[in-house]
Amino acid sequence: MTGYIIRRLLLAIPVLLGIVLVVFTLVRLIPGDPCRAALGERATDEICDAYLARRGLDQPIPAQFVRYLGELVRFDLGDSFRQGRPVTEMLVEKLPVTIELSLAALTFALLVGIPLGIVSAYWHNSSLDVGTMIIANVGVSMPVFWLGLMLQYVFAVLAKDTPLALPPSGRLTAGLTIAPLYVTWGWEVDGFVKGVLDFVSNMHLITALLTLNWEALRDAGRHLLLPAIALGTIPMSIIARMTRSSLLEVMGLDYIRTARAKGLREWAVIMRHGLRNAMLPVATVIGLQFGILLAGAVLTETIFGLSGIGRTLYDAITGRDYRVVEGFTLVIALLFVAINLLVDLSYAYLDPRVRLD
Repeated sequence: MTGYIIRRLLLAIPVLLGIVLVVFTLVRLIPGDPCRAALGERATDEICDAYLARRGLDQPIPAQFVRYLGELVRFDLGDSFRQGRPVTEMLVEKLPVTIELSLAALTFALLVGIPLGIVSAYWHNSSLDVGTMIIANVGVSMPVFWLGLMLQYVFAVLAKDTPLALPPSGRLTAGLTIAPLYVTWGWEVDGFVKGVLDFVSNMHLITALLTLNWEALRDAGRHLLLPAIALGTIPMSIIARMTRSSLLEVMGLDYIRTARAKGLREWAVIMRHGLRNAMLPVATVIGLQFGILLAGAVLTETIFGLSGIGRTLYDAITGRDYRVVEGFTLVIALLFVAINLLVDLSYAYLDPRVRLD
């Protein structure tokens, strides 16, 4: 197992280098000048020459790339051109928002999608099967921006002043704050430890749970519910359809008939023998969907007023903020590699016949 993980991590190095090269090249092919995008009407030729020289953008692109690789070796993602802040600081602030939203959306997709797939497979070709697949097809067909707006209209406008009312945007109710973990616990920290605790503290649900702040936990959960449903509906539909097709294939195999012949209860046959073996392709889809959620949450974050990496990356692209685009894209690529590795490792747990060696 250890050897397999080391091989996968070594193979990820050229993949990440290729991603860095492609992104570095593409952001410089975007039409427009980063100086004029940042300064607007104040950007004269003299000011822009000094602006580009100060950031090394007046050098040839190969020289800029070599310089950027040197910074990456030192684990330095540089500073934002527009905000002047370190990109790592922006990641600590923005990435937890997207991770929390993606995890909530994936949880919704799993809790709804897998049971729908099981029900549809067990009662296949029945009216229940048709109904669940209609739900899945409708879910995968609804654009995120439309569904998000409809959820806001239904639960924040039509259901206003009722028990079903939910907040239409934001992460917390105005006036309610969640202190960082080290402040609540009275720790004096700095440097890397402070950065890690700040990263965790920016995930409000986890912070509220760790600090036993039940009011904040309830409030953060209510604010997260609508964006999680909007973002998780398409993955839910895909997972439901994949679970159904994979389980149908497994339920016709010989060992399922043997389990039934031994007198096992039908629920035990489905859950212990059928579903576990049917989960291999489903696990692959879950890993891919989580990566897609991380990379594609920009619409959901915009509609619900969440300042995560999606909105920040969009603003950086339109503003020609090269360092933010490169740094955020590299981190997303690292998360994809980590997710794919976890999915591969899950195969050995789900099916002992799989040998990673």
